[in-house]
Amino acid sequence: MEITVGIFLLLLCFAFICEFIDSSLGMGYGTILTPLLILIGFEPTVAVPGVLLSQAFGGLAASIFHNQFENVSFKRDSKDLKIFFVISGFGILATIFAAVVSINIPKLVLTTYIGTLVFLMGFFVFWKHGFSFSWRKIIGIGLVSAFNKGLTGGGFGPVVTGGQILSGQDHKAAVGVTTFAQAPICICGFFTYLIGRTVNELPGKVLELPMAEFLKFMFSPRMFQWELILALLLGSLLVTPFGAFTTRSLNLEKVRNAVGGLMIILGGWILVRTWL
Repeated sequence: MEITVGIFLLLLCFAFICEFIDSSLGMGYGTILTPLLILIGFEPTVAVPGVLLSQAFGGLAASIFHNQFENVSFKRDSKDLKIFFVISGFGILATIFAAVVSINIPKLVLTTYIGTLVFLMGFFVFWKHGFSFSWRKIIGIGLVSAFNKGLTGGGFGPVVTGGQILSGQDHKAAVGVTTFAQAPICICGFFTYLIGRTVNELPGKVLELPMAEFLKFMFSPRMFQWELILALLLGSLLVTPFGAFTTRSLNLEKVRNAVGGLMIILGGWILVRTWL
């Protein structure tokens, strides 16, 4: 799809709005932005890597502001930093595994699973049903959410943020940790996606190809559009301080209601788009 100046500015606005939602509530960037890009004419194979890469940089920038605004503490030996390492560490493994098995799972099954999971977790958060904190629950949250990300490109934020809140984590810290954890997981997903597609689409024996030819194909316009990535990067980076400040300004009751309500809406939207 050709990107005109008007479309470039529209994409920038889309990324700005989606990153504001994501950095303030800990969810929504990929789940909202990817369908929007496909809706206006981008192929999924072009939209997904653009969303992953821009979300990685946007999440990294937003996590810096979350730390500065004291929504979360990433100091050495802090609980928040330990949760980040657990979620991102197990999440990277789950993302790679999901990318390998995704070709064997019907898309209908995947999207139905994601929509149902997010929808039901939204009710748990919205109705304030919480559980005691445990590292086993945090590990499970990291695995499930990143597996979702690797399979469909979305579904990470709602599960991680909502799951942390359900497990007893402070709501502001949960948003900050989720935002930070997205960066390494999205970068891993981005390169796994590109390498996997390159291996599948290059003719001949890949191991015998010159490395220069392999890299040229992997970073060619056929794999993604630089104009799209630039628009998404600019939009997501510009809004990060505003999203983090919004998280700081919200109280527990409002955040729980916002997180739970948004999860129900996103989950329901996924199910409707899947079956209607």
